[in-house]
Amino acid sequence: MSTEQNKATLCRTYEEVLNKGNFAVLNECMAPNYVAHGPGGLELKGPEAFGQYIATFRTAFPDLRVTVENMVAEGDYVAHRFSFAGMHQGDFGGIAPTGKRVTVTCNVVSRFTAGKEVEAWEEFDTLGFMQQLGVIPPMDQPGK
Repeated sequence: MSTEQNKATLCRTYEEVLNKGNFAVLNECMAPNYVAHGPGGLELKGPEAFGQYIATFRTAFPDLRVTVENMVAEGDYVAHRFSFAGMHQGDFGGIAPTGKRVTVTCNVVSRFTAGKEVEAWEEFDTLGFMQQLGVIPPMDQPGK
């Protein structure tokens, strides 16, 4: 598949799954052996595991909105940066709803085979995310 098709597949995943909660498209966009590697050693194996994780996230942030900021593709890889925003209204990883709005950026490198995403490596500002939720106090900034 072309790099443009791989980028379109990622955009479809973000729009349909993360923004709309349409999990039916996961098997169309992800290979059965898909693996996502995330912060803190998170590893999600298969489209179903990824879908369950996103469902948990969408429950905690029901107004979740993901925006793709940048994409660069070469060969079988697509590097992309996206932001997500939402109000924390449900339990998330043991954190009770705070009612706080968060905005976080993420960087991901995805690998494709035959037009489907087979592996992804994600990093996001976990510290900033936790600070926005009020779970971790903000760090002192030098000079302020």
